[in-house]
Amino acid sequence: MIFWDRRLRVEDHVVTFIHRGAEADRKTVPCRSVVKVGRSWFLYLDDDRETLIPYHRILEVKNQVTGEVLWRKRMRTPSEEG
Repeated sequence: MIFWDRRLRVEDHVVTFIHRGAEADRKTVPCRSVVKVGRSWFLYLDDDRETLIPYHRILEVKNQVTGEVLWRKRMRTPSEEG
């Protein structure tokens, strides 16, 4: 949505995803680092290195200027996993 809706500024948004080995196993990158969006993944550039992240690892997409959360992964409670 951020990349197609002209009312939204890509540079205002960040995406947080599961990243093993990072602090708390989470990493946040600016959406302006995203270089390609596929059907089930996105590719971002970090220090001239491309990294592919599957959508199921995304935890949150947020406007860092306003603090508005555009999307957050719904975490299941133990009773729902049953």
